[in-house]
Amino acid sequence: MARHGENIRKRKDGRWEGRFAVYSTERKRTVYQSVYGHSYSEVRARLSAQKSLSQEGTAAEKQLGAAKIMFGEVAQKWLESVKEQRKFSTYIKYNTVYHTHIQPLFQETVLSELTYACVSGRIPNTLSESMQMSIYSILNRILKFASAQYAITVTPLKKPALGSVKKTVAVLARSEQQKLASVLYQEMDRFKFAVLLSLLTGLRLGELCALKWSDIDFENGIMSVVRTVQRLPVEGQRTRTALVVSVPKSACSRREIPLSNSVIALLKQFQDGKEYIFGGDKPLEPRTLQYRYKKLLREAGVENKNFHILRHTFATNCVEGGMDVKSLSEILGHADVQMTLRRYVHPSMETKRQGMARLHERIWGQVHGQAG
Repeated sequence: MARHGENIRKRKDGRWEGRFAVYSTERKRTVYQSVYGHSYSEVRARLSAQKSLSQEGTAAEKQLGAAKIMFGEVAQKWLESVKEQRKFSTYIKYNTVYHTHIQPLFQETVLSELTYACVSGRIPNTLSESMQMSIYSILNRILKFASAQYAITVTPLKKPALGSVKKTVAVLARSEQQKLASVLYQEMDRFKFAVLLSLLTGLRLGELCALKWSDIDFENGIMSVVRTVQRLPVEGQRTRTALVVSVPKSACSRREIPLSNSVIALLKQFQDGKEYIFGGDKPLEPRTLQYRYKKLLREAGVENKNFHILRHTFATNCVEGGMDVKSLSEILGHADVQMTLRRYVHPSMETKRQGMARLHERIWGQVHGQAG
């Protein structure tokens, strides 16, 4: 059995074998070679010597190797590593962006020629800013992978300044929240409660649909977010999709959210002994909840907005209500406070007006105090 962090094993014939990777300029890929010995320590010493020899290649030799590596070859290996190591939904996202927008442009490009000038000159300006940023992000991930895989030096691509004005994500206005709430509380059913719960906790659509009764600690008033569900393309079948339940994308996304007594009371009203809170014996289909949400907006006389706006609105309400940003960041499942401030906190004009009024009153009072 190989020891942790080493590629050394004992063979059935009694000898020890150590494997090490080298880049073959002839075959244009990484290949593995072996050293053998009669003891673990002997093989370990030989393996260390071989690795040292491999690392003694000059910068010129490494650059020559990079000049022969095709981007498409590296990208395919990177995708395979993503599939093995990351969430399936992450792999699907990267795979889709790569085959749709990256492969057609850079498949036959030599890795050493993949510069900012090369990339910026090929990516269409008609793509959205978010898609262009995704492309640059994936390209840099592939370059980083190439650096580790082939022991070469690569220069990361700088991300372009696509827009000087940052777009503000919209939230539900107070009047819209009141209209929607009046509809939700009227003859409340599971779908209405799901929408309300997102507005009161900031849960994402997939997290709501995957919520189980076992995630609710009624005694302590805590909800655990430990899974999500989404509909993803089935690999190799362009027109087919499947509902996939998985753990959230990061450790921060797996979190505990305190619940108010009123929310606990509403939850108890819908307890039915089934596994999932909103889907019964299986997760709720996200498209079904989205459809019912849009229908509720129409009933409330609120302009059509995407489901995620409930999360934005929750965050804004928390800030305007005086919640500290650190607590809010943890409730939302963010890695850091700056992400919360940058992405989800949108002070209303009324909040800004009140802040300015307090400032003016303070200054006005100081002026009059000095005058008296």
